[in-house]
Amino acid sequence: MKQIWQLNIFIALIFSSSSISAQVDSTWHQKPQLSISGFADVFYVYDFNQPQGTERQPFLFNHNRHNEFNLNLGLVKMNVEHSKYRANFALQTGTYANDNYAAEPGLLKNIFEANIGISLNKKNNLWLDAGVLPSHIGFESAISMDNMTLMRSLLAENSPYFLTGAKLTFNPNDKWEIAGLIVNGWQRIQRLEGNSLPSFGTQVNFSPSKKVTLNWSTFIGTDDPDTTRRMRYFNNVYGQFQLTKRFDLIAGFDIGTQQRAKNSSAYDFWLSPVIIGQYTINDTWKTAIRAEYYQDETGIIIPTGTLNGFQTTGLSLNIDYSPTQNIICRMEGRWLNSRDNVFETKNNFTNDNFIIGASIAIKFSETLNK
Repeated sequence: MKQIWQLNIFIALIFSSSSISAQVDSTWHQKPQLSISGFADVFYVYDFNQPQGTERQPFLFNHNRHNEFNLNLGLVKMNVEHSKYRANFALQTGTYANDNYAAEPGLLKNIFEANIGISLNKKNNLWLDAGVLPSHIGFESAISMDNMTLMRSLLAENSPYFLTGAKLTFNPNDKWEIAGLIVNGWQRIQRLEGNSLPSFGTQVNFSPSKKVTLNWSTFIGTDDPDTTRRMRYFNNVYGQFQLTKRFDLIAGFDIGTQQRAKNSSAYDFWLSPVIIGQYTINDTWKTAIRAEYYQDETGIIIPTGTLNGFQTTGLSLNIDYSPTQNIICRMEGRWLNSRDNVFETKNNFTNDNFIIGASIAIKFSETLNK
């Protein structure tokens, strides 16, 4: 009943806002700006455990190949931007698309983004967007150039990169952004067969200055069919800080709980803290270091079949060379250490994993109707 009540409020807000802004003004007839953009990330990773196959780890979805040159993500995006409406459509390919969209059928694997948004008031600070949307969870995206490190943190790899549904966003001023979502499920385009319950999300983002951003995002829903429904409750919090002109810091924390069985009062939980520091050496060079931990003893998100589940600590060191704004060459060394033997080797499993990865990435953007 609680979920139905939330859904009714969400729909009521949409229609009441639409009626308020029903009077059409002349800005609707202004010509929108059309643009095309693209991104490509070619990589090579060497895993010193030398796993038997080329696919390295089932809990990683980016740069997840061993001793192989490959395309992590290549995409082309069309964008329509207007003061009263907007639209994004992007197609993708690469190992990220194959791995992270494995649950999606057919051509749905190639949809990176497909959404339409409309302004609901005269101030244009209340928007409704619907379709395949970037996730409101976390500070790392699938586009590696937007992140401090080449490889994603364990926290980012194991929470949604995308969601499909509707998002209502309100910006009361330049400092605050508040959003509510109704979606098909935990990182899904197509709703899980047999699940009739929509999922919900919220986001509160506060930027008191250009140097500080604080964010709290949530997810409430299930990733099971109705017959075995276990409710999942998830929180993501992070802060981004520009401490000096050259040094930036991100600190984040995920914590989630899920019912042990349908209608059960017992819950299992997982958590993951991470901290990343980036130092700008000069106009072309940057370096970053990351420390992280992921604990999922009962295998809610990362099943291992071992006694202690997935309890893993990680350290990474990253170096970037960017001769111009639209191209970047990156290298990262990453060490993971787990309580149990969860990392594959040539012959068995071990509790340590060390890799070195490198990437060249490029992006472009062009306005078509200047």
